[in-house]
Amino acid sequence: MTTPLTTTNHDRDVAGLKYVYPVLSRRAGGLSVGINFNTNNACNWRCVYCQVPDLIKGAAPDLDLALLEEELCFFLNDVQRGNFYQRFQVDADYRVIKDIAISGNGEPTSVKNFAQTVMLIGNLATKLEILPTSRFVLITNGSLIHQQKVQDGLKALHGFGGEVWFKFDSATKEGRAIINETTQSVKSSLENIRISSELCTTKLQTCLFDYAGQGWLVKEKLAYLEALKIISATPEVKEILLYTLARPSMQPEASQLAALLPDALNAVAEEIRQLGFKVSVAC
Repeated sequence: MTTPLTTTNHDRDVAGLKYVYPVLSRRAGGLSVGINFNTNNACNWRCVYCQVPDLIKGAAPDLDLALLEEELCFFLNDVQRGNFYQRFQVDADYRVIKDIAISGNGEPTSVKNFAQTVMLIGNLATKLEILPTSRFVLITNGSLIHQQKVQDGLKALHGFGGEVWFKFDSATKEGRAIINETTQSVKSSLENIRISSELCTTKLQTCLFDYAGQGWLVKEKLAYLEALKIISATPEVKEILLYTLARPSMQPEASQLAALLPDALNAVAEEIRQLGFKVSVAC
């Protein structure tokens, strides 16, 4: 029996494919067609809230582009012309492809032929008339955007009307070490945000949550708002996607994590709006 697809079930294997998986996205408000480059569960960061089991440090493996194309073509046709929605018992309100999202089980920009793969996905989705009606999204921690191969991919993404969702959870050295397990500096992230925004529409996405019963630390909040003041000088970055935990973490710190209450998230969102940003909140 097929497992019903819900906003809390983001199983990468639910469709039985290697690279393509469906997600009912609370942020997108419909079906998100996920593309998983990191089938080895490898990422250059290790976020404490990550839902990927057996996560390891590393890069995406070489892709089988022919298989990716075959799977994406099959899946999109199944959604458009088959009985996908019926098999997975998708509510009527969610029966629309909101986006194609390059995301998955690690940092997707670490794949070697990133730009070529973006072109493949974009061309196929355009041919099947998914684009430009739906969005084409790259969900990334942004850590590799200084690399030329990634910038070439962002240019390709822009050519399809796509956008970058750039992870920015903390603006302190200590917070980034704890939350994302990265040594990349805030300065480097701010520079990569600038580069990204010059190449493609870029939105920030920030996950806020209670860690070890401390809530969102005042130090973290103040540093984050100060960083946003710097980012606000880059007029191309206008929107922030603010969210909290919706599914259990698969990391050792899982027992110490809890979602922020809607009132707390909305209060932060209002402070961010005062800096001139548009803010979307997903509780």
